[in-house]
Amino acid sequence: MKNVIIASTSTVHGSGYLDYILEELEVFFKNASNILFIPYARPSGISHTDYTQKVAEAFAKINKTVKGINEFENPIEAVNQAQAIFIGGGNTFVLTYQLYKNNLIEPLQKAIKNGTPYLGTSAGSNVCGLTIKTTNDMPIVYPPSFNALAIVPFNINPHYLDPDSTSTHKGETRETRINEFHHFNTQPVIGLREGSWLHVNGHSVILKGPLKARIFEYNKPPYEIETGTELKGLN
Repeated sequence: MKNVIIASTSTVHGSGYLDYILEELEVFFKNASNILFIPYARPSGISHTDYTQKVAEAFAKINKTVKGINEFENPIEAVNQAQAIFIGGGNTFVLTYQLYKNNLIEPLQKAIKNGTPYLGTSAGSNVCGLTIKTTNDMPIVYPPSFNALAIVPFNINPHYLDPDSTSTHKGETRETRINEFHHFNTQPVIGLREGSWLHVNGHSVILKGPLKARIFEYNKPPYEIETGTELKGLN
């Protein structure tokens, strides 16, 4: 049974890495002493080693050890044997490229389907959707496919931003870009604001955190859902 947290971000304003969600993660990872970290997204070009160290320092606060997938000779076997898995933020295209390069799409899907706890933040959340077409990232590398892990039957837009009526910027808003997406694609998109996350438990998907989420469905006006809402009928 799937047990997944899909979080908009790893860091909210005024707090340290993962601090805002550590209390939740302590419960979520209660049966795992070690977490397999996949550092492929490399925010700001950070090395796999340095990224893993950053994550290890955060999880040490809840007495969890972390090992980067780059430390294993066989990344597929690392996924197969993992007690729990975390994919962090960075560039979604780089992450997806590496997942395909290392033949990890199917092993990750199988592990998650079989109940291995999975945490994704930002890019690691983007790959939980059907495709990565609603990421905010620049396509700095070209993965062999935009198809993602399809853990949930919709797409994610992490770091969702509402239009700022006081801004002088006249470029596209996030809502405009998602509407553009729906001219060519039909799957729903969940706009996750900073500090909010989705908890997937089997077939149940519930919005958690302090903020509402914005839901975009094909050929329908976008609408808001309250935290605590179970997402139903999105496919």
